[in-house]
Amino acid sequence: MKKGRGRTSRIRRRKLCGSSASRGVSESHKPEFIELKKWLKDRKFEDTNLIPACFPDTGRGMMSKTALQEGQVIISLPESCLLTTDTVIRSYLGAYIAKWQPPPSPLLALCTFLVAERHAGDRSPWKPYLEVLPKAYTCPVCLEPEVVNLLPKRLKAMASEQRTRVQELFTSSRDLFCSLQPLFSEAVESIFSYSAFLWAWCTVNTRAVYMRRGRRQCFSAEPDTCALAPYLDLLNHSPDVQVKAAFNEETRCYEIRTGSGCRRHEEVLICYGPHDNQRLLLEYGFVPRRNPHACVHVSQDMLVKYLPSTDKQMNKKISILKDHDFIENLTFGWDGPSWRLLTALKVLCLGAEEFPRWKKVLLGEIISDTNEKTSLDIAQKICHYFTEEANAVLQKVCHMKDEEVALMHQLTLVETLWTEERKVLRASAETLSRLQAALP
Repeated sequence: MKKGRGRTSRIRRRKLCGSSASRGVSESHKPEFIELKKWLKDRKFEDTNLIPACFPDTGRGMMSKTALQEGQVIISLPESCLLTTDTVIRSYLGAYIAKWQPPPSPLLALCTFLVAERHAGDRSPWKPYLEVLPKAYTCPVCLEPEVVNLLPKRLKAMASEQRTRVQELFTSSRDLFCSLQPLFSEAVESIFSYSAFLWAWCTVNTRAVYMRRGRRQCFSAEPDTCALAPYLDLLNHSPDVQVKAAFNEETRCYEIRTGSGCRRHEEVLICYGPHDNQRLLLEYGFVPRRNPHACVHVSQDMLVKYLPSTDKQMNKKISILKDHDFIENLTFGWDGPSWRLLTALKVLCLGAEEFPRWKKVLLGEIISDTNEKTSLDIAQKICHYFTEEANAVLQKVCHMKDEEVALMHQLTLVETLWTEERKVLRASAETLSRLQAALP
């Protein structure tokens, strides 16, 4: 039997590339993709491996035209196709950006260019690319306030910080936008509106690839690492695949090399990183199902919620956890509570006579059966609290979907997030039950 042709190999490829039920429908015949392919060809790129398609699970993505082999370069996009800060400096905006003080950030330069080119419409040389970009995004910064209020507390706080950063960047950039007035017949206030800027910011934040460039005096000291890669950015995320992606200095192309094979007419996926669902929603605006990195974070408030308030050593215990970096990244996952979470709880559950041995707990030693049992009981209570919270929010979302039809898509996104978190919590609860049952 030839290598890679057996049943095990076929199953492995299906896991990596999706089953036949998830095969997509080609969208290469659509006018916007025909124009994009022409535009790319004019810039010396013609792909032979991939075509745009719509998939039932992931939506718009890329489908393989031929079988792809492990280690094969699946896409090699010439530098002429990339939208970078070099593109901005070479454009009609370049002279204005270069002389502006204080120097704008590379991110701001890209956002400014996107807004201006989108406004240019048919006159923009980037129109074929702009036409296939999303018209709206689903990152929390774009969600309606009543939907944001449904997010988990930790994610809601991160979303608020994100929104504040974007709003402050927009507000602080108004003078720069006003300086561009000579380039436009319309008032720049109407062109560089907050909604237009937010669209541009989300475009860069959700779709840019990493491509580090050297520091230039016309930009601030923030790292210049973002490049928009037309066509390549249609590739969807899967945590189960491995790829190598980088700009090849010799070929002057941005290349993606697959780490596994893929069958013909299956979706080709890349990995955006080992992110949990909250991070993927915050940064990219989507929630995958059965993400192996999915977890539920436990805050300091929840950590002590079920501990006795009479513990005179509690403040000292919290201080120890903070000093040894055991107060953050405490989670429930598919395999149960993380070692960090259980270790933090074991320290907090130490009795007065056991407390002097706290260093041994941090090193993974078992102090007593009582400490083991108490910490598992507390973990189970926290897990149950989160599960009940998820149930309550899901009921509320279900009701709102009947009342707020216009928010259906946003509410479905939040519903998926909480549903996945509830699955994780149930899996953790089962693990905790087994650990509790195994105690003497």
